Amino acid sequence: MFDKKKVKLGIAPIAWTNDDMPDLGSENTFEQCVSEMALAGFTGSEVGNKYPKDTKVLKHALDLRGVEICNQWFSAFLITKPFEEVEKEFRAQLAYLKEMGAKVIGASEQSYSVQGMLDTPIFGHKYVMNGEEWKTFCDGMNRLGKIAKDEYGIALTFHHHMGTVVQNADEVERMMDNTDPEYVSLLFDTGHFAYCGENPLKMVQKYADRIKHVHLKDIRNDMVEKVKKEELSFLDGVRMGTFTVPGDGDIDFDPIFKVLEESGYTGYMVVEAEQDPAKANPLEYALKARKFISEKTGL
Repeated sequence: MFDKKKVKLGIAPIAWTNDDMPDLGSENTFEQCVSEMALAGFTGSEVGNKYPKDTKVLKHALDLRGVEICNQWFSAFLITKPFEEVEKEFRAQLAYLKEMGAKVIGASEQSYSVQGMLDTPIFGHKYVMNGEEWKTFCDGMNRLGKIAKDEYGIALTFHHHMGTVVQNADEVERMMDNTDPEYVSLLFDTGHFAYCGENPLKMVQKYADRIKHVHLKDIRNDMVEKVKKEELSFLDGVRMGTFTVPGDGDIDFDPIFKVLEESGYTGYMVVEAEQDPAKANPLEYALKARKFISEKTGL
């Protein structure tokens, strides 16, 4: 069983309101979202698009409910924008997270990403970096990670993601081999590895010592097959229900939890399973996830 002093549980607001498709859950308020997170028994949250930008306002709302910010997505454009531009946005987000007491930032390389393109099939259309772009990307990640750690006391964790330049096992391996473990860690996402056909268990076994943030996301294989067969976009898949909370889909979490536990994982494990809230009531699914994780991990 995990040590409750070292491992905490969080949940992402994307189940209540979707950042990429704001019409999904547009009726759900920030207050409802964080109240239901707390009600379901989670103590951590990532940052959503409805969250107050004023840290005092946000902190007060979260303190009332016993919830804290544990991470925030950062869109990097290292291979298509000047580094200085990316650094400026990165520093602004780090300052916000430091104010909120977060220890982690989750960066994703969004240059040429097709994840948010409604008309582009998610399979077979991702951009592949050339050697020069790989160097620019990895060097840039190292620089960002050094800034985060040395100046803000925050760990940069890299979020591999469907439709981006770092999606599959080979790409993750190349990134990990060419970045400094002191400055770049992995945000391990069960759902995104499974979605692109990789085995999340093999990936957690391989990188356990460099994982500093975990996204617990399940997938429905039949929906993924439908997305592939009908050449649908990533967002089409989300609407249809490619993702769900852990224990409700086709990923076997038992061995994954075992590896994380035995490796001495410390930090947050966050349920991040975007669905259409009109079909998958966020509170109901949050409770379902919390019960599953408790039974499997003792947390």
